[in-house]
Amino acid sequence: MSEEFRALHRRGEPLLLPNAWDYGSAAMLAREGFAAIGTTSLGVSAVHGRPDAAGATKAETVALAGAITGLGVMVSVDVEGGFSDDPAEVAELVAGLAAAGVVGVNLEDGRADGTLRPVRLHQEIIEAAKGHGVFVNARTDTCWLKTGDPSERVRAYGHADGIFVPGLSDLGAVAELVELTPLPVNILYQPGGPGLDELARAGVARVSTGSLLYRASLWGALSALAAVRPSGSREETVMPSYGDITAMLPGPR
Repeated sequence: MSEEFRALHRRGEPLLLPNAWDYGSAAMLAREGFAAIGTTSLGVSAVHGRPDAAGATKAETVALAGAITGLGVMVSVDVEGGFSDDPAEVAELVAGLAAAGVVGVNLEDGRADGTLRPVRLHQEIIEAAKGHGVFVNARTDTCWLKTGDPSERVRAYGHADGIFVPGLSDLGAVAELVELTPLPVNILYQPGGPGLDELARAGVARVSTGSLLYRASLWGALSALAAVRPSGSREETVMPSYGDITAMLPGPR
């Protein structure tokens, strides 16, 4: 199954990977006919009242993965940084997810304090995740956190199966990144940014929605509620940003 998932990553013909946050959202996406779906760490964290990117939702993420692999679609799981800095623990986590039917994992080098995991350590984390039959998507948060050199990180993570650089939206920079690595490049779709066709022409092989669908669902709920409220109290709603959601979540413990 992981080889089938790998084959969906075609340069210039990107896989659109929508991200679910609970069983219901995953089931809805599966019903829409997507061959593969991912999970979003922000959505999972928010559903359970935990901080995002802080390694606080390992049990919840594993439970969700186990539940949605029975939906008949390929599942790639956002495991933040692997929920540990110990490569052996990351290897155990990925092996367990593979046994549950997961075909891919997303491993990020960003930390909750806004820093990046040391390059060598993240290389070891990627290596620990390999060898379990899943597609290892190495995410660098250099653009997301506006720190570090994305080119250095992309080269350093060349032993992964794919490269993910969220926060990168300039098409020229995207095309340069694609030429920098033989690995399939994953870009995060951003409203107002390049569309799927434009990213395809830049050579992207995978486009993820990240937390967008979760945030859009909250926006939809607020919009529906606004229509129910008395006309004099109605206010125009806007889709909450990633920062809006994280600001409402508890801090790391």
